[in-house]
Amino acid sequence: MPLTKEQKQKQISDIKDKFSRAKAAVVVDYMGITVSEADAMRKELREAEVDYSVFKNTLVKEALKDTDFSEMFDYLKGSSAFAISYEDPTSPARIIGNTIKQIEKMSLKCGFIEGSFFDSEGIKQMAALPSKEELIAKLIGSMNAPLTNLVRVLGQVSEKVEDAKPEVNEEAPAEKVAESETAGEGEEAKEDEAE
Repeated sequence: MPLTKEQKQKQISDIKDKFSRAKAAVVVDYMGITVSEADAMRKELREAEVDYSVFKNTLVKEALKDTDFSEMFDYLKGSSAFAISYEDPTSPARIIGNTIKQIEKMSLKCGFIEGSFFDSEGIKQMAALPSKEELIAKLIGSMNAPLTNLVRVLGQVSEKVEDAKPEVNEEAPAEKVAESETAGEGEEAKEDEAE
């Protein structure tokens, strides 16, 4: 059943709104995917807060004409689904890229990531990037490693310094004091005899 004019206008408005807020948008040819595979992918996308929608190509072109997104119009042929992220710019490409590796049925058409257009090869490269959280964890780990090594080295140095100190005989200072006192008395006696 064809869409009414009001329904088309509503969809065009929704498309404009979604793309205006998007940090990333990936266009996918979803043909050949089963319902259960689509459901599993949609669940994973939802968990990553990625909006996955199917729109008519003509409505997308109408909604996005005179915008930076018009670069993707040449790729809007056949079946097209749109994965749009408002937070993590790499999550749509990464999740869909992983799904494509697992089921080998869909294909990436193109996409936008933070205002930059990417063809299918560019989106595949973006799909290989780790998530923001993984990058932060790697950064912290790489910053933490030198500090851990420094602490370990300083600990080893302090152990070597402790090992290198000569053993101090606790009785030696008392004996020296006693000897110096008796030596001092002997000198006083010599002085008295000399006078």
